[in-house]
Amino acid sequence: MKKRVEKVVKEKAAGNVEDEFSKIADDYQCSGSLEMDFPELCSLLGMKEIPAVTPRPPASRCQSHCFCHFIGWKVDELMARVLNKTLPALSNLQNLHLWRAGLTGRTLTSLKNTISLCSNLRTVVLEGNPLPEQSYHLLISEDSMLTHVSLRNNRIGEEGARLIGSALATAQAANNNLLSLNLAFNSIGDAGAAHIAQGLRLNRSLLCLSLANNHIGDTGASRLAEVLGPFSLTHDEVVERRRLLLRRDQSVRERTAHLHTTFFKFIFLGLGQSHSFLYIFGAIWDTGQIFHPVSLHQSAELVETVSPLLEPGVQHTGGRVILPGNTALTSLNLAGNMLSEQSLLLFLSSVGAQTEGGGLLRLCLNRNRFPPDCDSFLKIKELMSLRDPLNKTAPAQVDDEQGQAA
Repeated sequence: MKKRVEKVVKEKAAGNVEDEFSKIADDYQCSGSLEMDFPELCSLLGMKEIPAVTPRPPASRCQSHCFCHFIGWKVDELMARVLNKTLPALSNLQNLHLWRAGLTGRTLTSLKNTISLCSNLRTVVLEGNPLPEQSYHLLISEDSMLTHVSLRNNRIGEEGARLIGSALATAQAANNNLLSLNLAFNSIGDAGAAHIAQGLRLNRSLLCLSLANNHIGDTGASRLAEVLGPFSLTHDEVVERRRLLLRRDQSVRERTAHLHTTFFKFIFLGLGQSHSFLYIFGAIWDTGQIFHPVSLHQSAELVETVSPLLEPGVQHTGGRVILPGNTALTSLNLAGNMLSEQSLLLFLSSVGAQTEGGGLLRLCLNRNRFPPDCDSFLKIKELMSLRDPLNKTAPAQVDDEQGQAA
């Protein structure tokens, strides 16, 4: 392979060798070994400085999944091409960490496409990579298979938070795979927190969310507290709910009509078959395979896209449609913000109304603008200490983001 490259360089020294280099790189067949493929592809693309790749041994002999850490590497377009070839070839790649990689909107888009080709990649840590385009939401789009994403220290502001909130959920679509999202040490603010809260209204997969150190005050915190308890649907959400109900009812009617037709065809075809037909028909009737209204309704619901707008417990009060709050979220970190006791009262009300069937198990509110001995804070700590199944003896208000800023 190297001899071929040298030959190309000699033959086209006066011309444009870049295209030929690219073709050679595209034809390269990865072996599945990052230590072998990465430097080879970098060389084929004419990169002068090739970062060293140091394999990390598994923590235990039974651990076979792969971690890729790119710390301080500049991921320009050439490097993005190398990653696009090498990472999908790593069949056991599950974790990808990029810290201060100098990403741009274009290289992030390329990275997103690469991630979609990595069949087992579930965790992406993209920190210290501020983007003017604020396009981090591409990593958590509706079709993303990632379950854990960290976007700390990226200077995410209101626009980035708006895009992330829409990626979490809208009335028409939602991310159903993401379990944890770390947005600590950004600049989300009150307006951005409101956008994140909007996404939490109809998202039922996210379990852990960190918004620590984001300049969030009572206005943004109140929007977050609101979605934890019952809330009124907006006009657009009501319209979408009606559309889903009509679609579900239509599905039930179509299936009922189909089974009725099948039923009568079965009878007419069986006429004249005397006792053998009657015996078979009776057996099928007894097992309920011909027609059962409850089964029809359940099967219609199975084919319907799961949506919180159709979840049980919806109430109609004073012309409003009230949806039960988000009880899927189990951990919320708001440490290091600007919350006052006013916010604590709202959280105490919303969390206190959540039943044992779901809801927050951990709410971190350290280092905000209220005295640590205020009554509302103490009540929240007591409530959380009773709920947290992993922390029965230690204080419930542990701040895992403290000291992590860079």
